[in-house]
Amino acid sequence: MNRFLFLFFMFFCVVALSQTKVGGAVVDEFGEPVPFADVLFKNSTEGTITDENGSFYLESDITYEVLVVSFMGYETKEIELPNRVNYKMRVELLESSQQLGEVVVFGGKQPKKNNPAIDILRKIWSKKRENGLRKFKQYQYDKYEKVEFDLNTIDSALMKKKIFKGLEFVFQDLDTSRITGKTYLPIFLNETFSKVYGDNTTNVEKEDLLGNKNSGFENNQAIIAFVEDLYQDYDVYDNYLKFFDKSFTSPLSKTGIDTYNYVLRDSAFIDNKWCYNITYYPRRKNELTFKGDFWVNDSTYAIKNINLEVTKSANINWVKEIYIEQDFEVVSDSVFLLKRDYMLTDFSLRKKEESKGVYGKRTTVYNDYRFNIPKPKEFYRVKSNEYDPLVLNRDSIFWQNNRLEALNKDEKGVYQLLDTLKTVPKFKSFYNIVSILGSGYVEIDKWNVDLGDIYSVFGYNDAEGVRLRGGARTYFGQNDPWRLEGYMAYGFMDKKVKHGFSAKWLLDKKSRLIISGGNRRDVEQLGLSLTSTNDVLGRSIASSSVLTVGSNDRLTNINLSTFNLEVEPLTNFRVRVGSSLRTLSSALPEAFNLNYIDPESPTGISSEVKQFDVSTMIVYTPGKRTIGYGVERRSINDTYSTLLLNYTRGFEGFLESDFDYSKLQFSYSQPWQLGGFGRLMSTVEVGKTFGEVPLSLLNVVPGNQTLFTIYNTFPNLDFYEFVTDTYTSLHLEHNFNGRLFSRIPLIRKLNLREFVGLRGVWGELSQENMALSAPTNIPLQAPNKKIYYEYSVGVGNILKFFRIDFNFRGNYFENPDARRFSVTGEFGFHF
Repeated sequence: MNRFLFLFFMFFCVVALSQTKVGGAVVDEFGEPVPFADVLFKNSTEGTITDENGSFYLESDITYEVLVVSFMGYETKEIELPNRVNYKMRVELLESSQQLGEVVVFGGKQPKKNNPAIDILRKIWSKKRENGLRKFKQYQYDKYEKVEFDLNTIDSALMKKKIFKGLEFVFQDLDTSRITGKTYLPIFLNETFSKVYGDNTTNVEKEDLLGNKNSGFENNQAIIAFVEDLYQDYDVYDNYLKFFDKSFTSPLSKTGIDTYNYVLRDSAFIDNKWCYNITYYPRRKNELTFKGDFWVNDSTYAIKNINLEVTKSANINWVKEIYIEQDFEVVSDSVFLLKRDYMLTDFSLRKKEESKGVYGKRTTVYNDYRFNIPKPKEFYRVKSNEYDPLVLNRDSIFWQNNRLEALNKDEKGVYQLLDTLKTVPKFKSFYNIVSILGSGYVEIDKWNVDLGDIYSVFGYNDAEGVRLRGGARTYFGQNDPWRLEGYMAYGFMDKKVKHGFSAKWLLDKKSRLIISGGNRRDVEQLGLSLTSTNDVLGRSIASSSVLTVGSNDRLTNINLSTFNLEVEPLTNFRVRVGSSLRTLSSALPEAFNLNYIDPESPTGISSEVKQFDVSTMIVYTPGKRTIGYGVERRSINDTYSTLLLNYTRGFEGFLESDFDYSKLQFSYSQPWQLGGFGRLMSTVEVGKTFGEVPLSLLNVVPGNQTLFTIYNTFPNLDFYEFVTDTYTSLHLEHNFNGRLFSRIPLIRKLNLREFVGLRGVWGELSQENMALSAPTNIPLQAPNKKIYYEYSVGVGNILKFFRIDFNFRGNYFENPDARRFSVTGEFGFHF
């Protein structure tokens, strides 16, 4: 009885928060859903349109008594609203047999010619460079941002589950979404306040963070990085809006005419400005599109208000709803500037209406716009210290003065709720499980140590047989200035213990001066990358892959010691100077040896190389965004390019080093967002070795004998099939994001995604280097006759988890045991 009283009380509180709420479905006289029907409160501009299933939800702070529903070819229906909250409404529209009245209705395909909505759209395109901040030489404004995560679709059945026993108190903070009408429980809140400065003449912008406050998972870098990547800035005037690594066609896009239906629905005064109301909805299903409407001024053709809702049929995983609202204010009588931006995302395993999930909500408010106040160039170069303790620990008075939108009752309670939850053992257990699965590490707080990672515990290869590995790292917090990390492993076939150890220390935060070093003694599959690194902890998947194609016996014993000094003098521009001492020998010499001619050896042949190198590496990653200020930072986007230049010098005789040589390598990787056509990833690599070196120090064209799809490798090449001292390679992979499959009726509902790939490499191997490694027991060959190439086609998003690639070899079929065809795959969580 008490539970029902509690639920009744909570329902009463929810109802009191808003004046009018309606939700339900629109159907025809045969019970079939009517998609994209017009639903609005009578004598208002507040409305929405139904989704593909005919469902709708609408909420207003004003009390309305009548709801109007209309659609082309049907009689307009007015429904009296007996209560302030009316859910599960079923609105039946009857087929019309007479001329429509004053209410504008629409539906189906809209014409592209003689359409007043499209005429207005063309004027928006011509004026967009004259609207907003672009009209001024310089600008500055205040920016307040609030990000919140909530559990949603909470009902009595959920609250009674055993999993919440002892956590019943959390449900005292339930609220109802004004967008979806579902109950939700806040679990995370982050607030920031900053000042933004920009100069359109030099195309520079600077954001000074003045305050940051959050609750919930503030010490979990994985979650914070996810939030940062999730809510990046966007401009509705752009042709494509990027969310979750996918490009959605903007309704204001120049390609919108071919993507959306547009209808001029209404006109009215808004803030004393005459505006047109245009509704839009997609022409085809299963594409990355929105539905919604916008108000546009009749003289400046600037957007006054716009809302966008991702269609449920869009090819995106784990997201049931995306809803965006933007409001613009009028400044100086004719300039429209963004005032408020709201985005709601409903994350869920399924897209069914009743499925439970998590809301992610971001609200951004802009204020105090000022213009044409020049700043010197040095002003934009100097960044504020966003890690200043003062910024992270602002008092309540600061937030009262700078919070541009007040927190509601439930948001105010989040801070206290989360502090309470952290003391509940059951919640801590839930949180720990999620954290382990996300990071791969088990946190031992009392020792400030993490155990892991758990995903590297088990492995197998032909040299070690079954392999077990355990590791640990120091972890006081996400911004530790130093970190120790290591592992030990044991192979049950070779009965040997392996290890790896690394230490790094951040000496200066401003310049990111880092000193690091380590040692590793292990078995490794070399040649998985043309541009090699000296990572003492990393291990390629090919070294421990349980399933491989052919014999995986070309493995190497490696004993590697490194010492490095790294600095970042400019943002995303890193310089690393380091040294390494390595000893290399074959792990299975009978099947694969690294023998070379050595006049100083009693037999004239040596099977082990000892080499000391000094290297200088420059890495430039323009556009890369990171969080954290400790010795390790986390990247929060993958849309940046990477340019790498590496010079290595080997010294003979120093520390008993065997060879004197030089190696120069360059690589350039670039992701290309091609709008509605998906994403292309490209990588170019070139390199040359000067001097005579044996097989273990040459550049091996990266083959792939595993069953996994590994970018930047050749899946139809065996390990060491091609060896070079001079090389040039190109890798191209394009993800169409379902654009082609979405137009095929029989398979469009599967939301599959198409991949195509093309890769090639040309290289040489000098006669001197071939002669030096003549004693080896594998053929030495470079792709110097012609460019070796492969191509592939793939299908992704199979059951939302899997991808399969079909790989074809283009030439060099005469090579021993050449593989003409292979199948590889991968699995993972992708939006």
